[in-house]
Amino acid sequence: MPKVRELGIIIGDLPTGAKNCITDVSGVKVGHVTLDYTNTDNSVACTGVTAIIPHEGNLFREKLVAASYVINGFGKTAGLVQIEELGTLESPIMLTNTLSVPEAHAATVEYMLEQTEEITSINIVTGECNDSKLNSIDKRFVTKAHGREALLKASADKCEEGAVGAGKGMVCFGYKGGIGTSSRLVPYDMAEFKVGVLTLTNFGNPAEFKYGKISPGSLNDADSAGSIMIILATDAPLSERQLKRVAKRCAVGLARTGGNWNHGSGDIAIAFSTANKIPHKSDKITDTLVRLREDNPVFNKLFAAAADATEEAVLNSMAQAETTVGKDGNKVEKFEF
Repeated sequence: MPKVRELGIIIGDLPTGAKNCITDVSGVKVGHVTLDYTNTDNSVACTGVTAIIPHEGNLFREKLVAASYVINGFGKTAGLVQIEELGTLESPIMLTNTLSVPEAHAATVEYMLEQTEEITSINIVTGECNDSKLNSIDKRFVTKAHGREALLKASADKCEEGAVGAGKGMVCFGYKGGIGTSSRLVPYDMAEFKVGVLTLTNFGNPAEFKYGKISPGSLNDADSAGSIMIILATDAPLSERQLKRVAKRCAVGLARTGGNWNHGSGDIAIAFSTANKIPHKSDKITDTLVRLREDNPVFNKLFAAAADATEEAVLNSMAQAETTVGKDGNKVEKFEF
């Protein structure tokens, strides 16, 4: 299925990376496990789990600078408190449905313990959206084994999008949503920085959708509830404070699609930079990190890249999805751009 860029929807002036994917940022990997079946009791598994691995080394021993930005906090994400306090990321980022956060979290703890015997405390980051329209969410089909499988399947290839992994049962603006991704190249001197965004979309009402083909009418608040998880990766050398500034611009891209971050919506951005690796232990009393000057024009281009890649990732989550039938015969149509 074509991405929106291939359909003639070009967002912004910056070029995309070769894969137009978060994995354009070197070292970043993505893995999905998708559950899609009906049980004998007529409950329906229409869900999954997605793993984002931020770099190819040992994540605990070589931490990355990170930040989070809560656009609207009606969410159950784990691990943001320590990111906010310390400004570092030391684990993969997991995405799944609301009631499966513990399983994805536990799978990642075990995955990290296998790699790093000295761990006695670790901050695992797990995000969620609620897929209960299509998935019998109370049955909690996602297991630790599924989380582990997603981690082991993670690849630097162009990742699957749409109704896959954590996105299998998600609904965006009343149409089928799920996993979307996009990237941007930010030129500077004779080189370029990369910015990649991956979204898990599950929010909005059809009347709010700026790319929609219906006339706005009265909005049903229940239909507008939902969530979006936005994961931003970059190889630009940024401090945690600078990363938070960039993460805030993801909200610009979300707003352009029509997202209003309604009362019942958990809209959360998590950002990390692969430019500096911070050792877990060191004999030195200081760390030396490189960071961009904010008065350089390239900084504004990073803001634009975050906004544009987020907008395109949301649209790709819909363009790459398929019409899906889930629990109780609920049917969510694919949006035709």
